[in-house]
Amino acid sequence: MSIRSRIKYAAKILLNGSVEMQPNNAVLANSKSSADYWTAYNVTGHHAFKTREESLAYMRWRFDQYPNYETLMPCAGFDDKIILDYGCGPGHDVVGFSEYSKPKKIIAMDVSSSSLDETKKRIALHNATSYVEVKLIKEKEKLPIEDNSIDYIHSSGVLHHTPNMPEILNEFRRILKPNGIIRIMVYNHDSIWTQLYVPYILQIKQNIYSNLSLNEAFKRSTDGEFCPISNNYTPEAFLEIGSQAKLSGKFLGAAISLDEMDWVLERNKAMKELRLAETHRQFLKALTFDDQLRPLYKGNIAGIDAVFEFIKK
Repeated sequence: MSIRSRIKYAAKILLNGSVEMQPNNAVLANSKSSADYWTAYNVTGHHAFKTREESLAYMRWRFDQYPNYETLMPCAGFDDKIILDYGCGPGHDVVGFSEYSKPKKIIAMDVSSSSLDETKKRIALHNATSYVEVKLIKEKEKLPIEDNSIDYIHSSGVLHHTPNMPEILNEFRRILKPNGIIRIMVYNHDSIWTQLYVPYILQIKQNIYSNLSLNEAFKRSTDGEFCPISNNYTPEAFLEIGSQAKLSGKFLGAAISLDEMDWVLERNKAMKELRLAETHRQFLKALTFDDQLRPLYKGNIAGIDAVFEFIKK
């Protein structure tokens, strides 16, 4: 079970004291596309929230699992805006926008039909059905949204799972208003997850995925062993991808998972390990810490969730 799966497992106990069955490995392994996988896997394990308060409690709990996320990917401050939540999953941030802003419209899109079903049920709990439009994304097809029509595009933890990210970014540019803003969270190469958890804790200490490359082991560590695509990026690499789509961007920083905060205690043991590649050792050696004891690399929090802001060039 991946770390993110364990977070979801804990959330289900938190919410109702019981755990619903996750899709079995055969179903996940035989998924023919990202859409098939995410429809089967589903971010919350198909949990049905019974009340607005329960939905809000889960949303706040989820934000707390990733310190600095809510600052970098805010849901407040978007009054009278038309928002696209691209890859909305079961509606966590849609709920945030509906509770903490007064948007003119929210378009909630995802490739997962099961997630969109959950989103519809959650926005009903939050009395947001009048201004939230739920749409299924069809992979590799043009988005059914007019040119220059969106004020704010929010995409959290999605693009690193897609087979056609350059095309998606081109679509973002097409539908964004001239003064619009895009914020994107993708997995961070310069993170405790990528540089310590995968190469040392998993591959060396636990001897899991030890015969795989770092990238392949990383892919299996994040959102289930059979996740078809799960990439990570340095800030420089992701900004260059955005630039190729004629987007001007900046790296805002990263959010760190509470698991990474625990794993950083293994830093010294990892640096003593001869089998750990020098690139990882140099990364760990370069870490500093802020006043909240969060690890920093090159002055930025060394967490899994890297956040970028883009505008049209």
